[in-house]
Amino acid sequence: MTRTPALAVLAIATSLAHAPAHAQAAPSTPSDISACTAIESDKDRLACYDTVAKRGTSTPAAADAAATQAKQQEAARAAERAASPRSDLYASETDDAIANAGKGSLLDSRWELAKNSKLGTWNFRAYKPVYLLPAFWTNHPNTLPHSPNPNNTVTTPQDLQKIEAKFQLSFKTKAIENLFGDNGDVWMGYTQSSRWQVYNSGNSRPFRETNYEPEVLLVFRTNYEIAGWKGRLAGIGVNHQSNGRADPLSRSWNRVMTNIGFDRDNWSVMFRPWFRIPESRGKDDNPDIQDYMGRGDMTIVHTVGRNEFSLTARHSLRGGDRSHGAMQFDWGFPISRQLRGHFQLFDGYGESMIDYNHRATYVGFGISLLEWY
Repeated sequence: MTRTPALAVLAIATSLAHAPAHAQAAPSTPSDISACTAIESDKDRLACYDTVAKRGTSTPAAADAAATQAKQQEAARAAERAASPRSDLYASETDDAIANAGKGSLLDSRWELAKNSKLGTWNFRAYKPVYLLPAFWTNHPNTLPHSPNPNNTVTTPQDLQKIEAKFQLSFKTKAIENLFGDNGDVWMGYTQSSRWQVYNSGNSRPFRETNYEPEVLLVFRTNYEIAGWKGRLAGIGVNHQSNGRADPLSRSWNRVMTNIGFDRDNWSVMFRPWFRIPESRGKDDNPDIQDYMGRGDMTIVHTVGRNEFSLTARHSLRGGDRSHGAMQFDWGFPISRQLRGHFQLFDGYGESMIDYNHRATYVGFGISLLEWY
């Protein structure tokens, strides 16, 4: 008997309704993703989608190979960075991603403390601010520098003007990286600051005072917290400072210095207690320098946008007639995209080595190529 088309459709529907569940799986080679939507089994539906999309399944061996390739690519990039190190001595403030490695720490950005912040050895790196102050005024010029050593006491007054120029250069470089396993970097630093009587034409515009300060410092990464401040850095080193002049204007000293650094958000604090290395009594240019230039200092830095404020305070840590100290405030502020202004205010003893036991106030204004951070 010949079935009508309607009866044929009814028969097919009845057979599908009584078929096993796995019979509803996707066609073996579906060509349209719509063929997968009616499949009830999650596993079979996903397999259908993968087949239509022609997506292969990754084997463990393939995944391991991909991971190995990724590691090799990262090692190649690290080798390329080491072969072509970046310097931040005059880098723009926004270009600190490599040095800081995204850690968000002020001290890390300067000292390469974090593991991923290491940039290798013998690169010029920022140290102290670099600036030029065409106007540097004092209320009390030191025309008769003196010292307890009579060989270092001036007897004829110098011809000095109250306004002069001042500039400072400073940099450091890492000589050894990870001296102890994955910690302990040896840094070599140099800072030079000059006071120039550039407006004193009647006295041939002399350089009144230049201070030279080389140092070697062993720096360790630390990881602790005190009252919300993160202890990032601990260091110890040897520091020499002198003005390179002959008697009676010669001044110098050598110190063993420690560095203890903390930071948080846009703040950093560095403590630097030191011990002066003794000199022969008769050859000491300035035997009482610690009672004026101090036995330690503290520097606080705060950044607000492109403005940077720093305050340095030092003290003799003695009482009575031996109690002396000084404070210096610096403000670096933007003038243009690449140029910054710099304001400096100093009050106390020892603005320079020739003035180590001379108290005065200094006010300076000029431009900055580099601040602390």
